[in-house]
Amino acid sequence: MTAPGHNRPMAKLMLHGDLDHPATLSVADLRDWIQHRAEVTFDCATNGPQHHVFEGALLRDVVSDAGPSFDARRRKDRSRFLLAVSGGDGHHTVLSWAELDADFGNSPVLLATRLDGEDLDEAGAQLVVPSDRCGARYVSAVTHVWFGSLSPPNLGL
Repeated sequence: MTAPGHNRPMAKLMLHGDLDHPATLSVADLRDWIQHRAEVTFDCATNGPQHHVFEGALLRDVVSDAGPSFDARRRKDRSRFLLAVSGGDGHHTVLSWAELDADFGNSPVLLATRLDGEDLDEAGAQLVVPSDRCGARYVSAVTHVWFGSLSPPNLGL
């Protein structure tokens, strides 16, 4: 898909893993969820404090709508799931579902669709972890969000 008036394709991300409804989503698709706003300041080792305003969908809402394969009634089952997020620039990060889940950390992690008032349609969604003091888990141009469980190794016990 190409943005109107542009030769570059619009950025998309793959939502996949242990989900009933995996999907490929554009930034425009992410605007179908309620948009949340996060004003963040993080310390950058090379450039000092950075101040930004992000708007976007809660990662928890996007994954929940895709049908995660856990038993929602069992807290301990939910706490063994992870999310691995990859960006077009080669950055990756991992989050636990418990960080996002309202019964646990309830962190408002975003898949941002706007940065400082500018749409991110061409650049791609950005993972925003507002509670982080540094920007290490901020992933630009998100290409993949994998959701899956942490299973213990088969130790033959």
